Amino acid sequence: MMDRLKNIDNAINIMLSEMETGWTNPDTLPLKQRLMRSLINVRQPDKPSQDLIDAQDKELAAQREEKGVVEIRQEGIHLWQGDITRLKVDAIVNAANSRLLGCFKPLHACIDNVIHSAAGIQLRCYCNDIMQAQGHKEATGQAKITPGFNLPARYVIHTVGPIIPNGKPTKEQEELLASCYRSSLKLAEDYSLESIAFCCISTGAFRFPQELAAKIAVKTVKEYPRRHVKTIIFNVFKDTDYALYQQLI
Repeated sequence: MMDRLKNIDNAINIMLSEMETGWTNPDTLPLKQRLMRSLINVRQPDKPSQDLIDAQDKELAAQREEKGVVEIRQEGIHLWQGDITRLKVDAIVNAANSRLLGCFKPLHACIDNVIHSAAGIQLRCYCNDIMQAQGHKEATGQAKITPGFNLPARYVIHTVGPIIPNGKPTKEQEELLASCYRSSLKLAEDYSLESIAFCCISTGAFRFPQELAAKIAVKTVKEYPRRHVKTIIFNVFKDTDYALYQQLI
């Protein structure tokens, strides 16, 4: 335990030295883990030192082992409820924002934050390189692929879903949501991936109605012509989403 505390302290102290937060390093491991995640969340995509990467990766590996890795090897379409960062698949799909840099709100519960927190600071830096080269925000309905870094998944596919402020999507917005699934599957096929896990794109803070989103997701995935992708997992967190997908699959 002492070695683990010393290691996480090293990661925290390096990140604290990089920024002006006023935060102090607490005493217990759970509180240190919350602080480390918060620092990962707010850290700008500046190139990290190797010491920071080593310390962070060691702690995230321990957290990954404690959560437990889940692997679904059977071909076909599956429904799984739980933390998507536990899934050992070729790719998990992240519901990203148009900047593609992850969520900067400390400890926020959105899937974008959860994935970036478990993958580590390298993911934001990699996404930043993509966006700098692209020179503009990612379009709604499109997707980009990155390594998974500290995740069990080999890759993360980041797709930007439509935002529905009033909760009533237009036909164009319905098509944009379908495009998120098609764009993600195209990348999976381009990379010859065999397994992919989808989160419930746009249904959280983006306010796409859950039932309609589930129908679009399942219909689009079932209709997509797949060659390499053999295993598709619809990952849900809420009981209501589980019930919806269970009826549709």
